[in-house]
Amino acid sequence: MPASGVDLLCLPCAGASATMYLRWRRQLPAWLRVQPVELPGRGARLDEPAATDFDTLVAQLCAEQQAAMRGRYVLLGHSMGALLAYGMALRQQQAGAPMPLALVVSASPAPGARDPARFQNLQGDEALMADLRRQGGTPEEVFAHAELRRMTLDVLAADYAVCQSFELALQQAAQPLPRLSLLLQVLAGRQDDISADAVEAWRQVSTGPASVDWFDGGHFFVRQQEAQTLACLTRSLARFAPGADHATPVFA
Repeated sequence: MPASGVDLLCLPCAGASATMYLRWRRQLPAWLRVQPVELPGRGARLDEPAATDFDTLVAQLCAEQQAAMRGRYVLLGHSMGALLAYGMALRQQQAGAPMPLALVVSASPAPGARDPARFQNLQGDEALMADLRRQGGTPEEVFAHAELRRMTLDVLAADYAVCQSFELALQQAAQPLPRLSLLLQVLAGRQDDISADAVEAWRQVSTGPASVDWFDGGHFFVRQQEAQTLACLTRSLARFAPGADHATPVFA
């Protein structure tokens, strides 16, 4: 594959593994090299303890992906993955390290517009399963299989703790979040529970160009409208394709 391609580092949603992005390798153009980023405690990293602290996990991921983040790369995340992708971009900027060409966030409220009550009353298996069913995207076979259910709920509880630790740190911070200097694309589902205001608030996260694209579907519109989502993503990142005119605005 040409060296001038782009590594698309994909962060999964809460309770999921990096395998959620494997299908994209067959559907995106070859110059977009899909690199699913596995989190500890699931998939190929099942033997590792799942993280429960946002800053610790972001630092670990940046260290693990250091080689990929020296080249031409884009950070993309869905739901919790969007928050992690944002955290990684912010850490790179604060460290003076190479920045991503773009940040793509999907199905997530902006960091400063998150609902502080989102994870209240989600203690215990029944509450977690109800939350998974409400969002959709989890096959019923997972709930019916005792071992799979246990693994999924344990990972989900840890991931929700990661999100809560971010929100707690944000509440305790004495200053507003710094703005990123990069291109930003936001993807959202029209029937998702996330408010339009919380989605649009992403525009305040970056000083660079920003685009908000809406799709029919709920929290997992990326599956329900996969072809449309990937077509939109490809158009938005086409500026970075080999041979493209890099003077053309990304979000024309």
